[in-house]
Amino acid sequence: MKIHIVGIGGIGVSALAQYYLATGHIVSGSDLARSEITDMLRKKGAKIFIGPHNEKNLPDKLDMVVYSPAVPASNQELKEAKKRLRVSRLNGGQASYGFRVLSYPEALGELTKKYFTIAVSGTHGKTTTTAMIALMMIKAGLDPTVIIGAKLKEFGNSNFRFGKSKYLVIEADEWQASFLHYWPKMIVLTNIEKEHLDYYRDSRHISQTYLEYLSHLSAAKGRVIANKDNQWVYRIAQMAHNKYAIPVSWYSISQKQSQAVRKVIQVPGEHNISNALAALTTIRYTKISSKIGLKALSQYHGAWRRFEIKPIIFNKRRLILVSDYGHHPTEIAATLQAARAKWPKKPIWLVFQPHQYQRTLLLFNDFKLIFQAMAADKVIITDIYDVAGRETIRAKAKINSEKLVKAINQPQKVIYAPFNQVINVLRLAEIQRDSVLLVMGAGDIYSLSQKLSD
Repeated sequence: MKIHIVGIGGIGVSALAQYYLATGHIVSGSDLARSEITDMLRKKGAKIFIGPHNEKNLPDKLDMVVYSPAVPASNQELKEAKKRLRVSRLNGGQASYGFRVLSYPEALGELTKKYFTIAVSGTHGKTTTTAMIALMMIKAGLDPTVIIGAKLKEFGNSNFRFGKSKYLVIEADEWQASFLHYWPKMIVLTNIEKEHLDYYRDSRHISQTYLEYLSHLSAAKGRVIANKDNQWVYRIAQMAHNKYAIPVSWYSISQKQSQAVRKVIQVPGEHNISNALAALTTIRYTKISSKIGLKALSQYHGAWRRFEIKPIIFNKRRLILVSDYGHHPTEIAATLQAARAKWPKKPIWLVFQPHQYQRTLLLFNDFKLIFQAMAADKVIITDIYDVAGRETIRAKAKINSEKLVKAINQPQKVIYAPFNQVINVLRLAEIQRDSVLLVMGAGDIYSLSQKLSD
């Protein structure tokens, strides 16, 4: 097939693009800016258009257009694709350019029906748990195809692996209820919290959506792997079992196997003990022994921007740079606790970029409490990352990073710095040698990590 992907540089759609390339399809795509991902896709054979989206980027003859959920309805390429779809339907689908237009979740959902799919879901821990399951299966020779939300060194610094078996392991996102398009054989539920409140109305809406998602499992052959330590997961999994007769397998950080995990795990933090237990519980149902699972776990050193450690020299001082994707209050707390446990005697500095005005506003009190109680010695909060197409005028008018810092009200510990001034602030602060510098956020804060590494 000839497939065009709008927003091809996104972490999810780029993995799907690699799948299409690996299975022999002709792939083109567009993105606003060049990146390591678009360069990689070009090397793999995709035709890439960089710059403002233009309807002329679409080839004359196409079989399918896939678009990132982040692409707005006003996008010129998406509008042209839908126009062609209408023409195709008017012609009974027989027009020379007759094709389908699918969102990324819809397109991935089609793949989940073709494979024995293991889907990892939850507010936090999806990427790490997906990686652990995949590497355990690879170690056991099960050769899975993997679509994941971060680059892995084990995959050649890619977010995709093409396998030749019946297994597909995916990271199944809850944003805009994307996972309702997926039809897995197994669902891993790491945790559930209030998140993506720009889409979900309230806690009840979140619960209803997860319950509908679990109903996609077969009572006869499906299975939920559920975190017993998370009360919300516990309730939803029990409801799915009672309502749909879906089998549930529980894991808990208090179980005996957690001791074996602690002896071999290379990534820090109690949350990663929990992620590892989720992975070990999952592989049991693919007939992989715990011995093989623990061996794979001992060789896993983390994913891109998931507590990624790099020694650097900054301002003539040796520092430990940690780059992390965390952007939810719970993720910030867990990452800082992991850092403090790993380096109990070292000063810890945190540079945090809030992600999305809506999230910052809706979780404002949670952010305030986390920063007031956190284990960092010094915190720099920089400007909120503006997520195009997901913000409201109200949120942008009501919240900014200066207001958050003022509410935290710890001027000796938590300060605000404009994004373009963060490096200067760090330089003037004369951070002590061998300090830990933790750079966190889901926006373009990673560029700061790159500059500090240069």
